[in-house]
Amino acid sequence: MQTYQIVKGPVPGYSRYDGGMESKWLEDFISLAETHSFSRSAELRHVTQPAFSRRIQSLEAWLGADLIDRTSYPTRLTPSGEVFYEQAMEMLGQINNARALMRGKRPTGLSTVDFAVPHTLSLTYMPRWIRMLETDFGPLTTRLIALNVHDAVMTMVDGGCDLLLCYHHPRQPVQLDSGRYDMLTLGSEVLRAYAHCNKAGVPDYLLPGSIDAPLPFLSYTSNAYLGRMVELILNDAKQPLHLDKRYETDMAEGLKMMALEGHGVAFLPESAVTREVKLKQLARVDDGAPEWEATMEIRLYRERPTAHRPGKPVVARLWAYLQQQHASHVTVSKKRAQ
Repeated sequence: MQTYQIVKGPVPGYSRYDGGMESKWLEDFISLAETHSFSRSAELRHVTQPAFSRRIQSLEAWLGADLIDRTSYPTRLTPSGEVFYEQAMEMLGQINNARALMRGKRPTGLSTVDFAVPHTLSLTYMPRWIRMLETDFGPLTTRLIALNVHDAVMTMVDGGCDLLLCYHHPRQPVQLDSGRYDMLTLGSEVLRAYAHCNKAGVPDYLLPGSIDAPLPFLSYTSNAYLGRMVELILNDAKQPLHLDKRYETDMAEGLKMMALEGHGVAFLPESAVTREVKLKQLARVDDGAPEWEATMEIRLYRERPTAHRPGKPVVARLWAYLQQQHASHVTVSKKRAQ
């Protein structure tokens, strides 16, 4: 097992910083590695950008290595930063697990499964998925911790939940060490543009809009995971979209309510609008064009059990059941493909 020593005093061969490392620096660095933006991470960490930058510099000084390539945009890690990222995740997990254990804050209900779930999935996918689970697996006692994607991932790293349910996209990945965490893909989710429609299902707006008449745009905040997915869609679109931002929030449900009232175009997960589309309250505004949508995986993670941290028996049984279901689904899919 790897061990880490947080020392007091100067780093050998490096004189810029004389103090000990602080765990918040690790959290800062992990956030920056995931967002690739000093300003976005400072916002997520609830500090000013200058203060955030100083903390990253203090971590670099403590390590005696440059972690961030400041000559590139978006911000990216140096080779040393790439190596340290995995170490930082593990170090922070060990620190927070020890702290939670000492404070008695680890989940105590062995029969309760604690989920960390982003807000959108907690309102759309999670209720239906739990109902399907209970039909075949049996009754479950669950505790839901609804957070943004970044904080949900950090809750898993901190040992504050048993299972993490979240979105994943190759260009906006959830970066969890595959040597420490198990993962199952439960399904997929399409993110595309919707707007209010009439009783015939005709939307009030149609993409792409025009320079002279841009479409009113209901946007996610820059720190929202779905907001970064929308940025990918807009940047990759072969035909540019002409949008005029009118509203901003980090909640998909908030954008959906604004769209229902006819305030503009919103990119929403398909599962969040299934009922509204069926009732002809919302309709797609992309005319079926795949270039204006993105498909995300819905993934489930758990910390891999060890002799020292075996986890809850109910979680082990649930995971075994889900693995069996996943294997059966893959087998059926292969037979259909043949």
